[in-house]
Amino acid sequence: MAKAKLRVLYGEGEEEILKEQAAAMEKAGHAVQQAIGRKAVEEALKKSAFDLVVLGSTMSRNDRHHLPYMVKKTSPETSVLVLHADGSRHPYVDACIDTGSSMENVLARIESMKIAGMMPSAAAAGAGR
Repeated sequence: MAKAKLRVLYGEGEEEILKEQAAAMEKAGHAVQQAIGRKAVEEALKKSAFDLVVLGSTMSRNDRHHLPYMVKKTSPETSVLVLHADGSRHPYVDACIDTGSSMENVLARIESMKIAGMMPSAAAAGAGR
C-alpha cells in the first residue's frame, strides 16, 4: 500500500532545527509548512487545514501546553504530536516522543499514529479491490 502524504504543520522555537527536521519530514513524503513560535503556528491554523501538527521541543513548555488546545479547537480531527515526553499527560495530545529522539524515531512515530489524513488513502486502496 502506498504511503499517504500528510499535510503537516511543524512548529519549533529555533529556525535551524525547524529547517533541518522539516526537510527530513518532506523527504519522507509529507507536505510540511514550517512555523517559528506560537504566533506563527496559530496563524497557520487559521489559514490552512492540516492532518498533523508537530510541536517541537524548542518551543516553550507553555506553547507545547497551549497549542494542542488551539489545534483541537480549530480542527478536532487534526492529530497533534509533541516532541517532548510531558505530552502524554495532556488531553489534547495524540502522541508524544522523548526530547532528543532521532528523526527516524519521529518519522516512525508519525507512521504509527492513526491520522485522519492517512485513513482516506487506506480506505480508497481497500475499495479498489
